[in-house]
Amino acid sequence: MKKALCIISGGMDSAVAANIAKSEGYEIVALHFDYLQRTMKKERECFDKIASSLNALKKFVIDTSFIADVGGNALTDKNIKIPKNALQDKEPPATYVAFRNGIFLSIATGIAQVQGCEAIYIGLVEADGSGYPDCSSEFLEAMNKAANLGTGCDIKFKAPLIGLSKGQIVATAYKLGVDLANTWSCYENEDLACGECDSCLLRLKGFKENNLNDPIEYKKIKFKD
Repeated sequence: MKKALCIISGGMDSAVAANIAKSEGYEIVALHFDYLQRTMKKERECFDKIASSLNALKKFVIDTSFIADVGGNALTDKNIKIPKNALQDKEPPATYVAFRNGIFLSIATGIAQVQGCEAIYIGLVEADGSGYPDCSSEFLEAMNKAANLGTGCDIKFKAPLIGLSKGQIVATAYKLGVDLANTWSCYENEDLACGECDSCLLRLKGFKENNLNDPIEYKKIKFKD
């Protein structure tokens, strides 16, 4: 039995990446991080649903609330406003959490080593994302090299969505039978998605490119056929 550790935020991208791992013959060890983000409760709820749908062998929920102590981002600091309708900005937005994926991958590596996982899957998106520096192919390759040097293992970091557009990601989700109603992307709200933050706009873009309606509800924007 080969096993993959899948970092699952509760969002669309990580859900699709984990389902790709399943389709490639891996048994899934599911990993989620709580870091006092605004939508932490909703993301955890979605993680549980996604992990159950994957028949995960084990589930880990790791408290990384120190990320909120570090601060400097709009996801954990409510004094910093979530940027709205700002996808074209060239600089990483205020929703960038400093080195978040580096922190997550480091912790994931330790768990993967103990659990005997051959691979770590993460839903990084570089081609059609928000421009976060820790979502690049170069970053992932460097982290993978460091992780294997630090463990003496040969764990493969896999980001199967990294070069895909949001439209391609939505299409892949439907092909794999991923229930996107059980995923959450909004940075701000836990009841109705705001429809205006980067994550909502990118998600809606993916559905629009496929002429599909998003199954979750939005407060202000909802694409319709």
